Amino acid sequence: MSVISQLMGNEILDPFLSMVNKCPVLNAPTDWKETPEAHMFIVDLPGLKKDEVKVEVDGDGYLIISGERKVPEDKEAKGGEGKKGKGEGEGEEKWHRVERFRGKFSRRFRLPRNAKREGIKACMEDGVLTVIVPKAEEKKPEVKRVEIH
Repeated sequence: MSVISQLMGNEILDPFLSMVNKCPVLNAPTDWKETPEAHMFIVDLPGLKKDEVKVEVDGDGYLIISGERKVPEDKEAKGGEGKKGKGEGEGEEKWHRVERFRGKFSRRFRLPRNAKREGIKACMEDGVLTVIVPKAEEKKPEVKRVEIH
């Protein structure tokens, strides 16, 4: 076992993985693109299904994308050893690295003033969440001519 990864109890401790698991930018990387019609948020969430992700807009005008990657019931996320199976000739399993993020994540983005909250749409395909926030038509300020006396 490397100096960085140490088996302690049932957890593998790795400074990089600890940072990844605590950093929302690393565990749910997001692109924000603006088009003339909308703001688009594209979030990489590999392995998650749409019912494991929540998209909300709060009263303060923040778009909140959250969810949780569940820890499997087997020893996979614990880094320990477990029985491989009950078949003949099958022995013990041993995990050497556990690098995939597990646990809760949450991202918050302050929506611009021109965001149309009632028209927000979200879709998830192949582990990529796309949230489309349409823009409201901006009314240009009316120019009023003042007569000079």
